[in-house]
Amino acid sequence: MDIMKNYHSGFGLHGIIRSFQNSFRGFRVLLRNEYNLYIQLAFAVVATVCGFIFRISTDEWAIQCAVIGLVIFSELVNTAIEKIMDLVQPQYDERVRDIKDLASGAVLFMVLVSVAAGLFIYIPKVLPFIL
Repeated sequence: MDIMKNYHSGFGLHGIIRSFQNSFRGFRVLLRNEYNLYIQLAFAVVATVCGFIFRISTDEWAIQCAVIGLVIFSELVNTAIEKIMDLVQPQYDERVRDIKDLASGAVLFMVLVSVAAGLFIYIPKVLPFIL
C-alpha cells in the first residue's frame, strides 16, 4: 500500500508537477530509444522553416502542426506497445511480431498522411517557381 501512496501524489500541485515530470521522462525514453524520431523531428523542422518561408495560412499551419503531432504521438504509442510486448513475451513469438508490426505500420501510415498533407500545402506554393 505504501508503494501506491508514493506513486499517487494526489490532485495538488505536487501531483501535477509529478505528472509532468513523468510525461517528460517518457518523452526522454522515446528520444533515447527511437532513432526514427530524429528523422521525423528533422522533417518537422524543415516543414516548419518552409512554413515561414512560404508564409502558409493559419489553416495550413494547423494542419501541419496536427500531422507533426500525430506522427510523434504514433511513435510514442508504438514504442509503448513494443516495450509492453517485450515485457509480456521476451522470447520470439510470431503473434508478438505481428502486434509490433501493426503498431509500426500505424506510424508509417501517419507518416504517409503527413507527407500527403505536406504535398497539398507546398506543391501549390512551389509550382509557380518551377513553371
